[in-house]
Amino acid sequence: MRYLLTLLIGAVVGAALVYYLLVGVARIEKPPGEPVRAPEAGGSPPGTAVLTLDEQFFGTLFETIFRDLNAPTFRLASAVGVIPFDPSDAATGVRFINTQGGCESQIVVAPEGSGVRTGVRFQDGQMLAPMAFSGSYNAFGNCVPIRGWAQADITLNFNQADQTVYGQINVQGVNLEGVPPFFGGIVTQFVQNSINQRVNPLIIMRGQQLTLAVPVQASNGTLKAQAKDVRAEIKDGALRLYVTYDFSGARGQ
Repeated sequence: MRYLLTLLIGAVVGAALVYYLLVGVARIEKPPGEPVRAPEAGGSPPGTAVLTLDEQFFGTLFETIFRDLNAPTFRLASAVGVIPFDPSDAATGVRFINTQGGCESQIVVAPEGSGVRTGVRFQDGQMLAPMAFSGSYNAFGNCVPIRGWAQADITLNFNQADQTVYGQINVQGVNLEGVPPFFGGIVTQFVQNSINQRVNPLIIMRGQQLTLAVPVQASNGTLKAQAKDVRAEIKDGALRLYVTYDFSGARGQ
């Protein structure tokens, strides 16, 4: 039994090494717009609104996802049957043949596991996103169960052109139960690549949520406002977004 387990782990590590050598470090596409900066030291300019999101807000958000929707699932690219540099897959530069049979190479995010609860934490000025997961990996015809949690953070960008605040999930590390730390470092590349293809960039706030259009009947017009700058700070266990607006009026609308 011990020999079989060693063989399976060796097969997974070998497959991961093939992927790592052919693909390299996971490619992280830059989200649209510019990175969201900290608020100005002298205070926010006139016309600035403040939106506060705390950990309880994100906790409710994740509880709703797990209760009412399907658990988030990320398919892991298999290194079996790799054909390098196939132009059909521009995201990775390689194409993977599906020879997995009944064993799907994927991870499923869980509400909690491995002593970690999935959610968003605000700590040391960072927006952290620990994710517990379980899943399986097809290693040369052998279905290997995997379980653990991922360390990740979220960075923000604001694109004034489409009035959208984007988020970028950056996987810092993957901790697997019963697997040497060396393997966890390689699996990080699998997980980050899957998130890049399926999730990044996140849309935190769309244009409809940022722009304003308030009819003023007494003036026979509409007061409009577009976000021209977004700043952010993490303080007292909450994310504060400072949205500065450019106001204008439209007659007869």
